[in-house]
Amino acid sequence: MAGAVLVHGLYHRAEHFALVAAGLRAAGVHVVVPELHRGSLGADTAAVQAAVDELDEPPVVLGHSYGGSVVTGLQGAAHLVYVAAFVPDAGESAAGTGGATPRLRNAIVSAPDDSTFIRRDLAADVFYADCPEDRAAWAVDLLRVQAPGCGRGVPERQSWKHTPSTYVVCAQDRAIEPELQRVLARRCTSVREWPTGHSPFVVRPELVVELTLELLRGGATTYRSDGGHSTPHRP
Repeated sequence: MAGAVLVHGLYHRAEHFALVAAGLRAAGVHVVVPELHRGSLGADTAAVQAAVDELDEPPVVLGHSYGGSVVTGLQGAAHLVYVAAFVPDAGESAAGTGGATPRLRNAIVSAPDDSTFIRRDLAADVFYADCPEDRAAWAVDLLRVQAPGCGRGVPERQSWKHTPSTYVVCAQDRAIEPELQRVLARRCTSVREWPTGHSPFVVRPELVVELTLELLRGGATTYRSDGGHSTPHRP
């Protein structure tokens, strides 16, 4: 079985994927979770590309939120998974989509050096509203300051145009508008929709594990977790 590379979003850390990584490793999957925050989209993409290149076989690569911009610029993935993520086309950036909800914009605070952070008193409501209180508190404690400019970066290539991809719409998302997600999902090979908030890897890690294992076994399905059916899309 090939490996999996998990790519976090802005303000997040590799540790936010701990529950998913543990579930995949228990199933015998080699999991790599690169730490981003390298200062630019290009630097973040290079760090993830290095992780992909070190694997023996092309992996399933999952990008969450801003992580979608990162994985869009990669080469050598077997399958791309976009979870409530940006799927930029040529010349597009994550910030340029205008997809942040008012809740998220209200929670972002700018520091004098142009870095930003999420207000602690609002973070759980934006990112982890559907999580149990203790797990949401754990996830909030992991959030970090974000350097300026990453969300405005434009990927050098659009790997979803030639690599199989699955988009996961998070229907209760309070950070990225679900309607925008549904529009971006049309660029992917297949789509599913989960009844979760922005961070299913925290509240429902088993969904992420099951999807990743399915793709690693070669079964890119188009079924939603609620038993419904979604239509495959081709860019």
